[in-house]
Amino acid sequence: MYEHKSQPLAPFYIFTRRVIKNILIGGGIIGFCVLIGAIGYHYTSHLSWIDSFYNACMILTGMGPAIPVFTSSAKIFASFYALFSVMVFIANISLIIAPVAHRFFHKLHMQTDDEGDV
Repeated sequence: MYEHKSQPLAPFYIFTRRVIKNILIGGGIIGFCVLIGAIGYHYTSHLSWIDSFYNACMILTGMGPAIPVFTSSAKIFASFYALFSVMVFIANISLIIAPVAHRFFHKLHMQTDDEGDV
């Protein structure tokens, strides 16, 4: 997917395409996770769809629940959804940063004719 350190740095348009692709994939993952949260809150807490969406977004962004839940099933769902959200957040940030970090390190470790073999 990315060029090897012995290969030249990819042109800027390829780098830009990678960044945009990863942002779109990350956005799709976030959208899917919000959908999971909204459905879960709607059916376990019996919240309206808009309140379920709101609670799912607040949990997914790390702000905490906006609307308290009272049933045991809702509390269990909210607990697992919060743990799931942390993992999704970390994975998503990694996905979005990957092309930028790769380009930085590739440029840092590129071999040039003046340096010879490293």
